[in-house]
Amino acid sequence: MPNRAYKYRIYADQQTAEFFARCCGVVRLVYNIALEQRSSFWRQFKKAEGKTISYPSQARELTAIRAEVPWVAQCPIDAQQQALRDLDQAFRNFFAGRAGYPKPRRKFVNDALRFPSSRVGAIEVLNAKWARVRLPKIGAVKFRYTRPIRGAVGNVTVVRAANGWHIAFSCAFEHETPENDNPPVGIDRGIVNTLALSTGEMHAMPPSNLDDRHKQWQRTAARRKSRSKRQAKARRHAARIAAKAARQRLHWQHVTTTRIAKRFGTAVLEDLKIRNMSASAKGTVEEPGKNVARKAGLNRSILAAAWYRFELLLTYKLAFLGGTVVKVDPRYTSVTCSKCGSRDKANRENQAKFLCLSCGHADHADVNAAVNILLAGTRPSAASETSGGSRGLERAA
Repeated sequence: MPNRAYKYRIYADQQTAEFFARCCGVVRLVYNIALEQRSSFWRQFKKAEGKTISYPSQARELTAIRAEVPWVAQCPIDAQQQALRDLDQAFRNFFAGRAGYPKPRRKFVNDALRFPSSRVGAIEVLNAKWARVRLPKIGAVKFRYTRPIRGAVGNVTVVRAANGWHIAFSCAFEHETPENDNPPVGIDRGIVNTLALSTGEMHAMPPSNLDDRHKQWQRTAARRKSRSKRQAKARRHAARIAAKAARQRLHWQHVTTTRIAKRFGTAVLEDLKIRNMSASAKGTVEEPGKNVARKAGLNRSILAAAWYRFELLLTYKLAFLGGTVVKVDPRYTSVTCSKCGSRDKANRENQAKFLCLSCGHADHADVNAAVNILLAGTRPSAASETSGGSRGLERAA
């Protein structure tokens, strides 16, 4: 049963926005105190109670705290209980080796309230543009209804972003996966050309006209007095501009991945180690790195291209349409001729031009790499990775 999240902008008045922020602070405090308890006092708790700290034990303590502290009781208990559940799941993931040790939540980074669907009222559509929903201890919340909601609503989350408050509905619905007989495609991800397809098509993420404005407000914030209201105002301007640029990039990725998923049945990608590729080159004091500024610019370009998010979006969209995503070893795909198989670094003259020294095949370097990726992912002996996600693709012997 597929799950989808529908996110909408809340146009809250000042009083409601302040209440949201106050509740997020309480939820964040509950999470951090519970984390400190599990990290520093689990031995004393086990010695006194004879069992380890768990969600039920911390939920009982939360009930006692709410009876004694009025400003904690003013905020919805559902969001506070959800924070304790998040912490419990974070520790489960840590002990299972799926994630690192839980970290404290921070202001302006982890500002969210989550409610179960049983505690949320029905969505009331007011007109073609607006709708509202009733939340516990908050009341009716009006939001911009930009698209209809499909399926049964699960959790409802109110989250703060740089451009204001948003509400997200997690929905599950029935879906019968169709048979997909569309042809496969190889996709090479890059910087100059964000995507190159084995069909010869190339897609570049449109350049944002907001980068200069973002840098200007960052410089303005740096010139103003530290920790002043004017500096905070400049930082808010810079954050809003950066968030708008991020939304533009996400929109482009959604449009592009939807078009690819509708045209092709299998997408073959390189199994890139993006975390390693975007690591800092600063080095240490004893062994400082080289070309640090140049590497920092390359890292920003890689992160702006959002290669991993593109993979996630394409994976779930292809799975929804009955397709699959395959990942192959990226080695030598950019220097191997897709016609004769000759492997030579001299084949690639520059970033854009590929000319095979053996057979004379000429093509755009990124398109040639995409064809090699497609060939590697469609070999008969290759084990494909579906949208469910195994770690990789076994290369042909």
